[in-house]
Amino acid sequence: MRAAAEKGGFGQAWDLLFHPPIAHRGLWSPGGPPENSLGAFQAACAAGYGIELDVQLSADGEAVVFHDDKLARMTGAEGRLRDRSAAELADLRLAGSDEKIPTLLESLAVVGHRAMVHIELKTPYGEVGPLEQRVHEVIADHNGPICVIGFNPYSHAWFADRYPGVLRGLDSYSYDKAPHMAEDQRRAFAALEHVEIARPHFLALGLDMLPNPKAAAMRARGMPVIAWTVRDPAQWEAVKDGCDNLIFEGFAA
Repeated sequence: MRAAAEKGGFGQAWDLLFHPPIAHRGLWSPGGPPENSLGAFQAACAAGYGIELDVQLSADGEAVVFHDDKLARMTGAEGRLRDRSAAELADLRLAGSDEKIPTLLESLAVVGHRAMVHIELKTPYGEVGPLEQRVHEVIADHNGPICVIGFNPYSHAWFADRYPGVLRGLDSYSYDKAPHMAEDQRRAFAALEHVEIARPHFLALGLDMLPNPKAAAMRARGMPVIAWTVRDPAQWEAVKDGCDNLIFEGFAA
């Protein structure tokens, strides 16, 4: 598959799409560093894995690494991340640890060139532009392998139009649980009809839509497929013949 999908211009980043496996939100664990923390990124680098992390904008326009819209689950604080400045967010601590909410800039500085970083943009629909621009400002000076991923196809199109040299992967899943979307949009995205909008270089597909005949046809034409989120070896065994890599958590991949 790798030879058939060879892409010029991406160098090491393209090779690292296929190996090693990618640690979901870093190499975190209940007894270790929390998800999306500098400690989890350090642990992934030490173990030789790639890294997936989530980014969204603070109130003052900084790209910060955090998954949820609301702060409560990971910090115990009330309210939304987007309503606080980067400095205010840095004062919070993750999951009772000493780890703070890092910025993307801090995270990439810690990782350096030691790991491929999959930067998932948590761009809400109708808000494409500000997060993408800030992420590009940060990654333009990064000396390690990176790609951007995410579910919003218009976010990918933004990069495709302005910075086509950035490696891009479109996230998708079955959309069975997507109450924020209209039914026709859910069906279209589940059928991968938004690939045409996004123009990605690879796909990152949820286990709930794998194996997938349409994805298999795209893969045969040279578009790699990465599975997420794999939480035990049996899940990977069930889909690996149709995939090129995995985003994992909870076990040693």
